[in-house]
Amino acid sequence: MKSKLQSIIDRRGPIRNIGVVGMGYVGIPAAVLFADASEFEFVRGFQRDSSSSGYKIAMLNRGESPLKGEEPGLEELLGRVVGAGKFRCTPDFSEIAECDAVTLAIQTPFKDPKDLIPDFSALIEGLRQVGRHLTEGTLVVLESTVTPGTTAGMAREILEEESGLVAGEDFALAHAPERVMVGRLLRNIREHDRIVGGIDEVSTARAIELYRPVLTTGKIIPMTATAAEVTKTAENAFRDLQIAAVNQLALHCEAMGVNVYDVRTGIDSLKGEGITRAILWPGAGVGGHCLTKDSWHLERGAQVLGRASLWYPHGAESIFGVARTINEFMPRHMVHLTLKGLERAGKSPKGAKVALLGWAFIQNSDDTRNTPSEPYLAAMEETGAEVKVHDPFVESYPGIEISHDLEETLAGADVITIFTGHHHYASLDPIRAKELSGKEHPVIVDGRNVVDPDAFIRAGFVYKGIGRGDKNSHPIQQ
Repeated sequence: MKSKLQSIIDRRGPIRNIGVVGMGYVGIPAAVLFADASEFEFVRGFQRDSSSSGYKIAMLNRGESPLKGEEPGLEELLGRVVGAGKFRCTPDFSEIAECDAVTLAIQTPFKDPKDLIPDFSALIEGLRQVGRHLTEGTLVVLESTVTPGTTAGMAREILEEESGLVAGEDFALAHAPERVMVGRLLRNIREHDRIVGGIDEVSTARAIELYRPVLTTGKIIPMTATAAEVTKTAENAFRDLQIAAVNQLALHCEAMGVNVYDVRTGIDSLKGEGITRAILWPGAGVGGHCLTKDSWHLERGAQVLGRASLWYPHGAESIFGVARTINEFMPRHMVHLTLKGLERAGKSPKGAKVALLGWAFIQNSDDTRNTPSEPYLAAMEETGAEVKVHDPFVESYPGIEISHDLEETLAGADVITIFTGHHHYASLDPIRAKELSGKEHPVIVDGRNVVDPDAFIRAGFVYKGIGRGDKNSHPIQQ
C-alpha cells in the first residue's frame, strides 16, 4: 500500500521547478546545473537582498557570476541558462510555493568550537522562509554541512512548525551534502558521487530524482539522513586529519634538517595490494568554510546522538580535535619562520615591512572564508611589523586593504610571505623581487612550496619554508 506522501508526490508529478536557497559557492553552481538539465523547466535562486550580498541578485540575473577566481565553465553556463529563461535569482521567498523541490546551501559555522555549539542562525532563518511557503509534496533538501541529527531533528521541527505540514507524510525531507572545492565547482558536482539520505524511503527516492540528472560520472549513494550527515562531516574530518599529519611531519623534518617533500615522495612511492597511501601536502594553514568546522560538527553529533553509549574522550583529546589544533597552529609557525628569517637578516620585526602574498584561503580563488592569512597578519602587526596584503582575485575584505599591484606590494619589503599558492606567485622572479625590496638580504617565507629555494638563496634572500629543514639554515649569499 502506498504511503500518504508517495500518493501526494504521484499526483504532483515529476520535479520540474526547483528553488535553491543561498547564492554562494555551493548554491550558484548547483542552481545553474539544475537549470541546464533538460528534465527541469525552471530554477529560482533565492538570495536575501541584504547590504552585504544583495548585489548578487542583479549580477546573476545579468548572467554574471559574483564568484571571482578561476571557476572553469561557470560564467558561461550561467549566461546560457539565464539567456534561455531557465534561471532567475529573486529575494521573494514566497515563490518557494511554486517549487517542486527546494535545496538549502547556507553556511553553518561555529562561533567558538570549544563549546561545540554551532551558529545555525542563518540556516534557521532559511528553513523558516522555506517552511512559511511550503506546499504539499515539496521536497526539501539540506545541502549545508550540519551536525548529525539536524535534518531529522531541528530542520524537521522548524519546517513543520512554519508550514503546519508533517515531514514524511505531507512533504519529503532529505540531506544531500555538497562535496565541492572552489576552483572546480561544476566538475565536482557532476563527477563526485552524491550522498543522498532521506528521513524515509520516499524522501530518499524523491531526492535521488532531483540529483540524478546533474551527474555525469558520479553515482548516487543512498542512505539515511543521519548517515549522510555523518558521512560529510567525517570525510572532511579525515581530510583535516591527513593535512595535520603531514603538517606535523613537516615540523619534524624542519627540526631534523631534512626536506619534507623528499620524505613525502618516498612515502608515496610504496605501492601494492593492501597498501594505502593518502599523504597530502603541508602548508601555512587550513582555511575555508568546511575543514575548519566540520570536525566539530562530527564531535558534537557524537556527543548529542551518542551520549548514552559514548566511551572515548572528546575535544582536545579526540584525534580530530588534535588535528584541528595542529592545523590552526600553522599560521603561528609562519610567524615563527618570519621572525627567525628577520633575525638572520639582522632586522627587528618592529618597523619591518612585510609583503603578505595571498588573502584567499586556496589558490586561484577569491574565497577568503577563515583565511589563515588573517591570524598571521594580526600576529605580525602585534610585533610592530607593517604588513601589506596582495591578492590578484580578492576584491575587498572588511578592515583590510588589499592591493592588486604586486610590484607595489613588494616595494621596500623586508619580508615576502607567501600564504596562498596563486599561480602568480610561482613565477615570482627573485632578482626583480630583490630589486623592488631594496634590501641586501630580504627574507622570503614560502608557506606553500611555490618558489625555488635555491634561486632565491642565490639572489641573496634569506629563505624559510615549511618543512624545508634542508634549506632553512642555508648560508647567506653575499
